[in-house]
Amino acid sequence: MGVAVSHWPLAQEVARSGGVGVVSGTAIGVVVARRLQDGDPGGHMRRALEAFPIPGVGERIIDRYFVEGGRPAGKPYKAVPAWNLTPKRPLVELTVAASFAEVFLAAEGHDGPVGVNLLHKVKLPNPATLYGAVLAGVDVAVMGAGIPRDIPAMLDRLATHDVVEMAVEVAGEKNPEDGYLRFDPRELWTDPKSGEAHEPIEVGRPNFLAIVSSATLAAALARDPVTCPDGFVVEAHVAGGHNAPPRGRLQLDDEGQPVYGAKDEVDFDKVADLGLPFWLAGGQGHPGAIADARSVGARGIQVGTAFAMCQESGISEPLRQSLLQQALAGEAKVRTDAHASPTGFPFKVAEMEGTMDDAEVYAQRERICDLGFLTHTYRREDGKLGQRCPSEPVEDYEKKGGDVAETEGRKCLCNGLLATAGFAQIHKGVTEAPIVTSGDDLVHVARFVPDGAQDYSARDVLHRLGVEVTQPA
Repeated sequence: MGVAVSHWPLAQEVARSGGVGVVSGTAIGVVVARRLQDGDPGGHMRRALEAFPIPGVGERIIDRYFVEGGRPAGKPYKAVPAWNLTPKRPLVELTVAASFAEVFLAAEGHDGPVGVNLLHKVKLPNPATLYGAVLAGVDVAVMGAGIPRDIPAMLDRLATHDVVEMAVEVAGEKNPEDGYLRFDPRELWTDPKSGEAHEPIEVGRPNFLAIVSSATLAAALARDPVTCPDGFVVEAHVAGGHNAPPRGRLQLDDEGQPVYGAKDEVDFDKVADLGLPFWLAGGQGHPGAIADARSVGARGIQVGTAFAMCQESGISEPLRQSLLQQALAGEAKVRTDAHASPTGFPFKVAEMEGTMDDAEVYAQRERICDLGFLTHTYRREDGKLGQRCPSEPVEDYEKKGGDVAETEGRKCLCNGLLATAGFAQIHKGVTEAPIVTSGDDLVHVARFVPDGAQDYSARDVLHRLGVEVTQPA
């Protein structure tokens, strides 16, 4: 659900009310740094960071980013360094502690299960993000937008505070695993100034659910004990965010959207035959969906869009209200953009004026790549590895050896999704425009609004889906 849309207040409410509350771990370091710069309303970030178990880390982050009363209007956020294959310790500390804080807050005050969702395409921060979630006692990790074959073994090592060496694909090279990112959890437990080493706390390994869109991929992951997850989320192409490309040759309809066909339908019998639990996602936000899922062997469903539009969502309130009112009026429209994402995956967006999906807004934006979560690793002329992004300035991408054709229509999802959650950066006096990702179910969210109301809560969603709400509001 984008960046910070499924944030800790939403995940906490879902988890305490009978579901599994899942927080988004994407760009979580930047999210927490910007919450602190906005004055940390309610003091939640500082409280969570003070509970971080590695001595001194929380204090350093608060000192670096917290602004009493919030940054002045019009002042840009302090930059957070972009990830590369050799990240500096402050960036690693921020990412680990921020992920811990998000899970810690989501799990606070109840005993319901909490998960963390990540994108395999946003690869470089993933070990640090997962480690922070593990330190907070996360129950389940969920990952899609790629083939997460390396995650089960990574979680095994993180749960024992062991070193992770993660292979990273290098563009254009025959060996797809030529680059490596090394993450050593125990280095964080040694004070950078005094050298004093602290003993890591005892943690458990969370379950891992791989997001897949075909029985073929599920079978490939399940075949090898090293890559086998604990279960699957089987996602249809109507889900929000990144979608798997259609199988076979890419065809576009009259509106430039990828055309999905019979080959993209999942054989649920084959998934069930693997003997692992699975849940259905994409277009599941309707009454009867749970029963339908169980009839094909699934344990249940994963729902995103309905929660993205509810009161507890992390979408900035003016934007959420505008989109919700469009949906209630029957005017909402969702489009699958084949070119927007730097990853090359189709990306589903809600059509709204004033957002980055607006052609005029997109044309007027000056390209900049200052966050770098969706960059690709490439070999520089000097033999070293660097990062480039099809959404960065075209001349920069070309200088780095990239094909200019790959930049056409690409949008800066990093800045756009942060703006959607209310953390828009200001570049040269211009505020970044949001980009809203949503599943096709956006047009049906009116079903969750109680009679006589104009809005709805996470509990309304659970109740309408037939989930027994377990705790009082």
